[in-house]
Amino acid sequence: MAAELNHTVVHAEDKQASAEFIADILGLEVGAPFGPFIPVDVANGVTLDYYTNVGPTLVSQHYAFLVPDEEFDTMIGRIKAAGVTYYADPNHTEPGRINRLFGGRGAYFEDPNGHNMEIITRPYSR
Repeated sequence: MAAELNHTVVHAEDKQASAEFIADILGLEVGAPFGPFIPVDVANGVTLDYYTNVGPTLVSQHYAFLVPDEEFDTMIGRIKAAGVTYYADPNHTEPGRINRLFGGRGAYFEDPNGHNMEIITRPYSR
């Protein structure tokens, strides 16, 4: 039996603002509220369900998005326009740079909640 990721919950201090942030960067739409969630659907059928964190602290997570090479520069422009620094590496030691792993391009950036977001144009070879 094959298993596919269908949705995941992304904890946020402000679920609406966080959903709008990633949707804007990726060129996606924010969906209508679904129960306590604000959904953002990505191209492969996975939904990011933004949820207001109810715990004492938010734990940073990592989310990587495979994006078309021809849209990468536009997304970097949106990250810059949002006043967010992007990095070539996951530890955020190379600001304003991209990486060229596996023959593609990639960058990391933080969302408003400190989640480590990544855009890549080629999937990682394993």
